[in-house]
Amino acid sequence: MRGTFAVVTACVAVVLGIPAAVPAAEAQPHGNGPPEPGAVCRIDDPAVDEASGLVAGDGRWYAVNDGGTVLRVYALDRGCAVTDVITDPTDPYDVEDLARAADGTFWLADIGDNRSARDTVALHALRPGDGSTLYRLTYPDGAHDAEAVLLDREGTPYIVTKSVTGTSGVYRPAAALQSPGPTPLERVGSVTVPPTGTPGGPVGTAGTLLITGGATSHDGRVVALRTYTDAYLYPAPDGDVVAALQRDPVRIPLPGEPQGEAIAFQPDGTLVSVSEGVGNPVRVVRDATDLVTGSGGGGPERDGSAGDGTDDDAHAKGGRGPAGPDDGRRADRGSAGDAQRHGDAQRDGDASGFPPVPVGVGALVIGLLGAILVVVRRRRS
Repeated sequence: MRGTFAVVTACVAVVLGIPAAVPAAEAQPHGNGPPEPGAVCRIDDPAVDEASGLVAGDGRWYAVNDGGTVLRVYALDRGCAVTDVITDPTDPYDVEDLARAADGTFWLADIGDNRSARDTVALHALRPGDGSTLYRLTYPDGAHDAEAVLLDREGTPYIVTKSVTGTSGVYRPAAALQSPGPTPLERVGSVTVPPTGTPGGPVGTAGTLLITGGATSHDGRVVALRTYTDAYLYPAPDGDVVAALQRDPVRIPLPGEPQGEAIAFQPDGTLVSVSEGVGNPVRVVRDATDLVTGSGGGGPERDGSAGDGTDDDAHAKGGRGPAGPDDGRRADRGSAGDAQRHGDAQRDGDASGFPPVPVGVGALVIGLLGAILVVVRRRRS
């Protein structure tokens, strides 16, 4: 009974965001701990007020805001100043992450679904100077909220869902991408993160369980997922994303970010992190991939490798997109079959993108806890 009581109490703490003790084996980062993230500069431009996705390369960072009424990627120099804006008039539903293929194509992950009500999610392939292409996707097991996308070495996209339980599904296209689709997704695995004691995020301890972003190193040998408070780096020596997510990760705490959702690798293996909100710092952990590979996983500062960043000349080559050909049809504003608009997404969203499900779960857990207490008292009497 005491064990049951402890489990239920822990569940209540997680659901309600109450700080809870974490077993030492789960709470401690790898080895003696990685270096703490250091601030490089602050994003003070009000245009980049909800940085939800990030990639790095060619001496610049590229960021996307959460949501939006057009596709827009902001190029920032290493002083956090916006130097360029890459845009397309396509109206997305809820963009939550960003990846970049080896050919320079930006992949905007239109996968947010706070109410788990969308019939389709989408990827937008944005080629600077050449417009965008829409690829709709359908889950095999119902709607999911998600904020993380990963590209493997071949450019295949993987979507990682956002779950309050700490166990998230991993999905990839079951066939070559078709535009506008939809292309079915298949569930290929899952990934679990434990609660941690790292402070930050908008929802307390529960935020340590919610996957809010993803990235792949430029050589494809390290895969990263992040929560509001921590980054998890997984070894992928053969570039296999699914296998990597089953291995033991290195945890890098990212404390104090009010709503950390964006993460990326620079070509030299540096991990880059930023939170939503104007005036928040871009923070870096130097040689982060070395913590996983032990041998400079990112390699020297360079561009043009698989993952999330290439040099600016690469996008001139075009690119047919991951997992299949592009039939050349442009995604356009108000496309048929995609009735979910940005306005709906804004109504669905809240400050944290936290799903409403935990409220009901919390009530259920509290009720269960009350019942257990009644049983304990009756036995004592």
